[in-house]
Amino acid sequence: MNSDKLSMNANKVVAFLQKLPHEFTKNDIIEYIRRNDIRMVNFMYPGGDGKLKTLNFVINDLDYLNTILSTGERVDGSSLFSFIEAGSSDLYVLPRFSTAFVDPFAEIPTLCLLCSFFDKDGNALESAPEHTLVKAMRAFEEVTGMEFHAMGELEYYVIRPAEEVYPAVDQHGYHESMPYAKTNDFRTLCMQYISQAGGQIKYGHSEVGNFTHDGLTYEQNEIEFLPVLATDAADQLMIAKWIIRNLAYREGLNVTFAPKITTGKAGSGLHIHMRMMKDGHNRMIENGTLSNDARRMIAGMIDLAPSITAFGNKNPTSYFRLVPHQEAPTNVCWGDRNRSVLIRVPLGWTADIDMSCRINPLEKAIHRDNSLKQTVEIRSSDGSADIYQLLAGLCVACRHGFEMPNALEVAEKTYVNVNIHDAEHADRLAALAQLPDSCWASAECLERQRKAFEEHHVFSPAMIDGIIEQLKSYNDRTLRKDIAGKNEEIAALVARYFHCG
Repeated sequence: MNSDKLSMNANKVVAFLQKLPHEFTKNDIIEYIRRNDIRMVNFMYPGGDGKLKTLNFVINDLDYLNTILSTGERVDGSSLFSFIEAGSSDLYVLPRFSTAFVDPFAEIPTLCLLCSFFDKDGNALESAPEHTLVKAMRAFEEVTGMEFHAMGELEYYVIRPAEEVYPAVDQHGYHESMPYAKTNDFRTLCMQYISQAGGQIKYGHSEVGNFTHDGLTYEQNEIEFLPVLATDAADQLMIAKWIIRNLAYREGLNVTFAPKITTGKAGSGLHIHMRMMKDGHNRMIENGTLSNDARRMIAGMIDLAPSITAFGNKNPTSYFRLVPHQEAPTNVCWGDRNRSVLIRVPLGWTADIDMSCRINPLEKAIHRDNSLKQTVEIRSSDGSADIYQLLAGLCVACRHGFEMPNALEVAEKTYVNVNIHDAEHADRLAALAQLPDSCWASAECLERQRKAFEEHHVFSPAMIDGIIEQLKSYNDRTLRKDIAGKNEEIAALVARYFHCG
């Protein structure tokens, strides 16, 4: 099986070592550096603003290389995280060998590795977002006996000078081809680089949003990943955002992952798909239908949905996307293939029919086990998210569903199989809980529900306190109503958070 995964792997380190990333050792990394004339090593790690930070090392001594790979390096934690005091700010960063990839932008041959944070006593930093996700996954497996897998749909706008030829239809860019979609080549190059950095990509395409303003064209794109362990999913999304921004800068383009950049046009989300795995089998499906375990998982997310926004919707523009009567959700409910709900169960290849042989007569019909494809998707989060906090929060919520004695009842009561925005379903809509409408409201929801996230010692109280303080600092309790229709004020708000996350 490993040979199949190795033969077409785009990561140069994997191809050279003929090992999968989770098999990499320190000696493997040293061997790759020595035999491929790597002259620099970059340590990379997420800061409190959700962006990757970089520490550069020139490599001209084997002992020094061995030292930094073995013991890491000191960094100033107070400059990275608001919850760390300047008086005791030193942290260690230690590289995770499984994350190694060759920097596609560096003129000097450079190997990059993602790092984890450790405190002065040599323990994993409790409030580090990456370690919080590790703790969440550990607790999930202890309670359920299953692994938590995830993948993201990364949406973003590419901004370039407008052209008059082959104009796209406003807000109708979904899966558009060139020449009507002008940035498809940029997206496919991003996909190639992300794949070389270890990203497991499902596909990419142009998205709904496109419009022209002040001589610039805004084209929305999406890159969707394959489900993997949630820790790997978070790493891949972090690296993908870093690559997309770097490539845009190199190509003279501008890119934004902001949740909303103008009124009346499609916002950008960061939809997260999840599944539960045990012994290589997907536990989301049982006898061709959604399993009770999957329903418990959904119930947990339904119950904690208001506070999940504290991790996945981190600035005021998030709540200009989460408005009624658009594809972004506002109502706490779930459904099959229904894009007006918060949690969607996508089409899952459960029909036992070989569709391919019907249109390819030379193929023989065979039975395929497509159960691995089944996921559930939460649609509220966006590009402002702290990716590690978000996946940790979702992991907690899914575990929480197994700890709720009434989980199956909650799942049944919140299931919706109609468009809840139709007037004929007004009574159904009125019975549903609503997502918060501001960072302030999100913080209050997290305060009310914080116990669930602090259980099993997953989220530290200091981290929860810090998130609440950060969200309330925006003081946006009535902002959405206050500046509705005031285009200049909305534009200023968008500009302030244009490069969030």
